[in-house]
Order: sequence, then structure tokens, then C-alpha cells
Amino acid sequence: MRLTMYTDFSLRVLLYLGVQGKEKLSTVQEISDAYGISKNHLTKVTHELGKMGLVETIRGRGGGIRLNVAPDQINIGETVRKTEDDFHLVECFNCELNRCVITPVCRLKGVLHEALDAYFKVLDSYTLADFVENNEKLAAILLGE
Repeated sequence: MRLTMYTDFSLRVLLYLGVQGKEKLSTVQEISDAYGISKNHLTKVTHELGKMGLVETIRGRGGGIRLNVAPDQINIGETVRKTEDDFHLVECFNCELNRCVITPVCRLKGVLHEALDAYFKVLDSYTLADFVENNEKLAAILLGE
């Protein structure tokens, strides 16, 4: 299982905003600089996170972005599900495109479904708070403190 860059960047934005705290406004440029990644990509990511209700975006001079909800309310599994568009680990997971001839008798498909379920069970057991609260080392790296 591999997450897309979009999901990776979404999680990174949330981590950055989480260590900043709910009140402090950040800019896409600050986040881009902290991670050394494209501002254009992050602009799209933050826009979508805003549409999901996870991030508040404030336009204009003195604007920026910040978490819209508390870190303990941002579930990692749910966030990954919302930012990824394809969990078809193998061809047979996609009913429309599946051409595998052994699908009707294959036992591996069930095991792979079980593995995917376990993957999400782990992610679902964490919130953003688990990674940002009392994490001075993360704050030091991201915020240069």
C-alpha cells in the first residue's frame, strides 16, 4: 500500500498546523518552506482540506490557514480515506476493471481485504493529537524553534 503525494502532503499540512496551535495563522508559503515542497501543490491541498472542514482559510492581507477543529477530532484513518481515491490493492478489488480469471476461486483476495482492513484499523486508532501534542521535537523541526 502506498499513499499518494496528495495524501502525504495533506497529512503534513495538518501536522504543521497542529504544532502551530489552533489560534496561530500560517501561510502556505511557510508550510512549503518548512517541508521544502511545492507551494502550488500545497495550495491545492489546503483548499481541499478547507472543503473537508479540517482547515479554516482566511483570505486577504493578514490571512492564512489554521486548523478548523481540534487535533483530537482529526482521525488519521478518516483523513486518509478522504484524500485517497483508490484502495484497489489488486485488480480484483475493482469490479469494473477486473479481468483476473481466478477471481471466483481466489483465496488471496480475502486475505488482501483483511490486510487492508487491518491497515485502516491501525490508522483509525490515531488522531492528529497523537502526533502533535507535547511533540517539541516536531515543532522544533517545522517551526525552527
